[in-house]
Amino acid sequence: MRSFTYERARLPGEAASAASRIEGAKFIAGGTNLLDLMKLEIETPTHLIDVNGLALDKIETTPEGGLRIGALVRNTDLAADPRVRRDYGLLSRALLAGASGQLRNKATTAGNLLQRTRCPYFYDTNQPCNKRRPGSGCAAIGGFSRQHAILGASQACIATHPSDMAVALRALDATVETVRPDGSVQSVPIAELYRLPGDTPQIETTLVPGELITAVKLPKPIGGTHIYHKVRDRASYAFALVSVGAIVAPDGTGRVALGGVAHKPWRVEAAEAEMPRGAKAVTEQLLAGAKPTDENAFKLPLVERTLSAVFAQARV
Repeated sequence: MRSFTYERARLPGEAASAASRIEGAKFIAGGTNLLDLMKLEIETPTHLIDVNGLALDKIETTPEGGLRIGALVRNTDLAADPRVRRDYGLLSRALLAGASGQLRNKATTAGNLLQRTRCPYFYDTNQPCNKRRPGSGCAAIGGFSRQHAILGASQACIATHPSDMAVALRALDATVETVRPDGSVQSVPIAELYRLPGDTPQIETTLVPGELITAVKLPKPIGGTHIYHKVRDRASYAFALVSVGAIVAPDGTGRVALGGVAHKPWRVEAAEAEMPRGAKAVTEQLLAGAKPTDENAFKLPLVERTLSAVFAQARV
């Protein structure tokens, strides 16, 4: 690990200002992703801004009847909150499907959303990776690609977004609240937070340099059965091959978001109109334009089978 300087931020605006002013600065809270990458010298920040002292660790009811989740709320606390379990079961289930208990105890709401989109080649510094070194190439293309994207990929990157929580938040139409270095407060719909790789896969979100997430806002809860189904290679601590986050109403309508298939949580609202017709009709629209490799083409039928299992569970 390379040397770096360190400071503790006292206010969100102060943290954002420092991050934009100091070249190579990074925010740190739980550090469950950043510290691992620093040890491998994939991330080499010159300065760390500790945001743990900011008063951003509360879950509060909003005037609209939803919830405002502070950026520093730990994943374990969020999953266990009675209001989340009662009204946003999809979010609670997605959090419990992610990582290990030890990591959930440290990982924060904002950190979960901002963990790097990555694949095994990203971790291997002997291999070319446009995320680590823009313009070097993508070793996954033509390499071992079983876990990789079938939607929204490019010739620069075919990695998939790792967050289970983000899939749930996409289905729930969450909004991300931020503060920018100039002190302005922003509200970013979760649908607009993540970018597809295009020619610049190293730029993963629409946040400006130094912009700090302060909270995630959930709208008023909607009824229905909340289900998160994650298909992975082992029972715990593994990224999804395919995951489905769904809210299914008694009449068969609802919402569906996918994980493990693209560079960001994948939701196609037009496909949700097909939910009463069944998994096959929904899958056809969700996966329109899919371009799998030979090694991950199995994800196409796997999405339909997982959706079928979710819809069957919702009818029980």
